[in-house]
Amino acid sequence: MLRSIGANALPTVMRVPFKRLRPEAWTPARAHAGDAGYDLRSVDEVRLTPGGRALIRTGISVAIPKGYAGLVLPRSGLATRHGVAPVNTPGLIDSGYRGEIMVPLINHDREQTFRVERGMRIAQLVLVRAQEVSFAEVEMLEAGTDGRGEGGFGSSGS
Repeated sequence: MLRSIGANALPTVMRVPFKRLRPEAWTPARAHAGDAGYDLRSVDEVRLTPGGRALIRTGISVAIPKGYAGLVLPRSGLATRHGVAPVNTPGLIDSGYRGEIMVPLINHDREQTFRVERGMRIAQLVLVRAQEVSFAEVEMLEAGTDGRGEGGFGSSGS
């Protein structure tokens, strides 16, 4: 959310209520000022064998404002160093959901077991605007402005 006041627009802070479901749960937090993602931490200790997956609890629930959605995204460090990432990327949290945020992690490494520890940053939460829309069926769609048409997977080259 930005207030439009010229080139020096100041960001406003959206208040997102959250509930700690377990005393050891952490508040979602950014690693650096200006980061888009808020780290989600595990309250579980889990061993992920090669190819294994588990549903990891964060111990928190959030009240995402109407008109927004939460995207649960991988942490690049876990993915590149260990091959560990959420199974359903991105995970979607609708604004009406008030249950615990849980992250289904998978270990893509073929040889190494990965240990999820309490307090480990396992994913990131990004809030995005989710515009309400009304779908209207038509006989023919207007041409796109980029000339792509029906070109899909692989249509732009290698």
